[in-house]
Amino acid sequence: MPKPQAASTRPQAASARVLEIRVGPAADALDRFEAAWNRRAGRRAVKTLHVLTLPNLAQVAQNLSPARWSLLEELRRAGPLSIYALARRLQRNYKNVHTDVTQLAALGLIERASDNRVLVPWEVLRAEFTL
Repeated sequence: MPKPQAASTRPQAASARVLEIRVGPAADALDRFEAAWNRRAGRRAVKTLHVLTLPNLAQVAQNLSPARWSLLEELRRAGPLSIYALARRLQRNYKNVHTDVTQLAALGLIERASDNRVLVPWEVLRAEFTL
C-alpha cells in the first residue's frame, strides 16, 4: 500500500498537519519530488506537503469506508487509544477494528505511539479528485 509522501510544492495551513488524498498514478509522486528538488536547488523556500495517492476512486472508497471513517473520527476526537479501547468505544468487534487500524496505519492515516496506542496525526484530510 502507498504511504503518504512528503514533497514540497505548495504551502499548507499554518501549523495544521494536513494530509492530501489524491487519485492518480504513482508517477505523480515523482513529479512532486522533482518540483521539490528544483525548488531546493534554486534556493527557494521549501514547504512540506504530505500526499497519499491512490490509483482510483474505488481504492479510496475501499480504504476509507464509512466504518473506517468513523474510526478515524473517534480516534481523532479521543486521542491515543489502545485498539481494544477503540473497539469498545465504537461498539465493534476487536478483530475488525484491528484489521481496519492495520490497514489505515499501512496507508499512513494512523500512527502507533511508543506505548502501542494508536492515534491520528492529521488535523485535516483533504481530498482531491481530478478527472
